[in-house]
Amino acid sequence: MKLKEYRVYTFRSVQDSGWIECDNVTTLVGVNEAGKSNLLLALWKLNPASGGEIDYLKDMPVSQLSDLRGQKEHVKFIDATFEVDADSASKISEEVGCVLNEDDTFTISRFYDGHYELSFPDGKWPEAKAVEADEEVEEVDQEVADDAPKEEKHYSHDDLKKAIIEAMPQFVYYSNYGNLSSKIYLPHAITWLKGGNVNGIERNEEQIRTIRILFKFLKLDPEEIQKLGAGPDSPSSQKSIDKAEDRKDERSILLQSAGAQLTKKFKDWWKQGDYKFRFEADGDYFRILVSDDKRPDEVGLEYRSTGLQWFLSFYLVFLVESEESHKNSILLLDEAGLTLHPMAQKALANFFDALSEKNQIINTTHSPFIIDSSNIDRCRVVYVDKDGYTVASSNLRQGNDKLNEQSIYAVHAALGLSVSDILLQGCEPVIVEGPSDQIYLNMIKNYLIAHKKFSPSKEVVFVPSGGVKGVSGIVSLLGAKSELPYVILDSDKSGKDYLKKLQSGLYSGQTDKIVEIESIVGKENAEIEDLIPFSLLERFIGNKLFRDCEDDDFEEDYDESKAFIPQLEAFATEHSVELEKGYKVKMAKDAKNRLMGKKAPEITEEEIARWKTLFDKLSPKKASKRS
Repeated sequence: MKLKEYRVYTFRSVQDSGWIECDNVTTLVGVNEAGKSNLLLALWKLNPASGGEIDYLKDMPVSQLSDLRGQKEHVKFIDATFEVDADSASKISEEVGCVLNEDDTFTISRFYDGHYELSFPDGKWPEAKAVEADEEVEEVDQEVADDAPKEEKHYSHDDLKKAIIEAMPQFVYYSNYGNLSSKIYLPHAITWLKGGNVNGIERNEEQIRTIRILFKFLKLDPEEIQKLGAGPDSPSSQKSIDKAEDRKDERSILLQSAGAQLTKKFKDWWKQGDYKFRFEADGDYFRILVSDDKRPDEVGLEYRSTGLQWFLSFYLVFLVESEESHKNSILLLDEAGLTLHPMAQKALANFFDALSEKNQIINTTHSPFIIDSSNIDRCRVVYVDKDGYTVASSNLRQGNDKLNEQSIYAVHAALGLSVSDILLQGCEPVIVEGPSDQIYLNMIKNYLIAHKKFSPSKEVVFVPSGGVKGVSGIVSLLGAKSELPYVILDSDKSGKDYLKKLQSGLYSGQTDKIVEIESIVGKENAEIEDLIPFSLLERFIGNKLFRDCEDDDFEEDYDESKAFIPQLEAFATEHSVELEKGYKVKMAKDAKNRLMGKKAPEITEEEIARWKTLFDKLSPKKASKRS
């Protein structure tokens, strides 16, 4: 199953987060104290792999606790919408006796008393499976049955809810607070794992959790490790001395085996170095020793980077709590890799992509280095609204909204970093107006390359400028050390006005570097959406924008010979539909997911030719290979 979106209510700093759309990798961006962690914790408590107990004293907003604590069964803290995969659909349908199909969606809600509620779009539950009539019923019995009141075929909604909850992905939560300590003092670890406290040392539940997981991985109990390392019961008895030596040998072999196992599994998972791990117990202390191909000298984990400590700790949590069944776990990473060097943080962003092939990832950050500048659309901005509550938004434009200005800084900083990267790495920069342009054009580029229709001599990188007014600033920066970059402009009024300004100013004599959408699609007032086949947009339009328009269908009114966006917005006005801020970005993301999905609509030769025409203009030195 795939998590499509979720919404948090009445949880710590959150009153109503708004719907948070989820991709394979989703990054929640915001300043400290914006409430990012709370958005992860609520999701974790929906279906935790371990821990994640609901604690109304900590989880209910303090200002509402006295009013709500007596009605926990009526107060929900989360809604989550999932899309069903083929295996789950088949298994649940067979088990329950209903018709649940691949790509069907459902919403599961959880309440403060722990119970779940299940709902389906428009309140339409799956139909019951047809039951074959018994052909061997005796004739007399059949006559009785024919005269009896007929009962409709049905299945139990409670059974379906139970089956869905069992099939729902588990959430593995990890934060920096759970990193393994430099050395583990066994007497303290034993006390903590038994639920006790150590005088003078505050309990760190996240760290205790990681210690518990470490020993579970080792398949050893810390008490056992301590006992195996004990000296002889009678120092004067050779027999007692021999037994003590045997115990220590046993411990050494067990720890050696565990180290070899971790080394092998970690190598398959993390490709940034060839690390070797060894576990050692010395007296009452347990240590983790590390070496690698670049630094072969074996040293304690405490002498390696905090970044490696984070990776190792996270890996153990992930491995054990998902019980090595990685396909049905969703990873929630709070301030992932915060202690890593900036370049290592950028590597972590790439690592998330690889890991997300089997596991969805939702991470929080305020570091621009963690943000993948090629996939800005994966970011959700988290900030505190005017009432002091945590909210999330996929709208990455600052506009006049000063409330999220600081939170969105990391996103804009990441875009700035991408500009620097372009200068340093010799890419072919193309300036576009906004995030939706970037999403669509990256989608087209990847499609053409995958189908061997485009083979650029340089990596083509699309840099959003935040609207036409921001183009000059980006151009000035990129053009300072290289040729003027290509610019793609919409052919609406603002685009045409700015086109004239560029032609008479910065791009005087180099107008071939400016590409107008109108020149590609042949429509007046054309925008980036006119490059996109309607088959990729219609799902979002019907299911999201105009799902409540029962009497009219936009597709029937749409004139393909005219610009798309003016028609869409006119239809919305006519039917009193208020298009939410940022709808273009959401529509672009849906089109991208649709083209990448298993049931992608066919792209016609005419549409491919139009895309090739555009990209040939952007790479004239080595035009795309003609098919």
